[in-house]
Amino acid sequence: MQIFQRGLVDYLPTLEAMQKFTAERVVDAGLQSEDQLWICEHPPVYTQGLAGKAEHIFNPQDIPVIQTNRGGQVTYHGPGQVVAYPLIDLRRAGYFVKEYVYRMEEALIRTLLHFGVTGHRVSGAPGIYVRLDDPAGHTPLENRPQRALADSHSSTPDFSGLGKIAALGIKVSRNCTYHGLALNVAMDLEPYARINPCGYARLQTVDLSTIGYQVSWTDAADILSQKLAIYLAP
Repeated sequence: MQIFQRGLVDYLPTLEAMQKFTAERVVDAGLQSEDQLWICEHPPVYTQGLAGKAEHIFNPQDIPVIQTNRGGQVTYHGPGQVVAYPLIDLRRAGYFVKEYVYRMEEALIRTLLHFGVTGHRVSGAPGIYVRLDDPAGHTPLENRPQRALADSHSSTPDFSGLGKIAALGIKVSRNCTYHGLALNVAMDLEPYARINPCGYARLQTVDLSTIGYQVSWTDAADILSQKLAIYLAP
């Protein structure tokens, strides 16, 4: 996998570049173009997924809203957030979409663990979450996916005592992926108060800084790149 550090770049041209790269490799599969990982951050922007509802963006003010073709609902991107776009040929990698999502989440969990933070999955709510009262604690969540498989009484995610620290939103076109994930490092979190993040009212969004971990954007980007390269390997 080729890794490209792109720095601070506007969202829309980056989306268009991903779409162009993916369209070209889909049309001419014989090229066998190498998978790529783009690492960047964006100026303030709200992006709306295919399932997004207008009512979840109730006060955008001066922050632009861009409609996209990824899965999911609305999210926010801004400086101080590491955004990663894996451009993977899943057929060549040898795994399917569900495992692809699991592998991305695992890379995020391992990145957080590197900095002393325990990340958690929540059943029915893609992304990674932390315990607000004990970010380093290893006690498993009651509403983790493994528990949900054994006890399927509730389909509503329970975010009690949790903060969302990383979001996922992907698109797969003829086995080739684009869009990706975002890890909150040291951001201005106020814009999250103007939306229902990922479509959930009152879902608290956090970053490493607000839970007491001072990590530079560069360090977080480097470790996340390494973990993604490992966990997304064929």
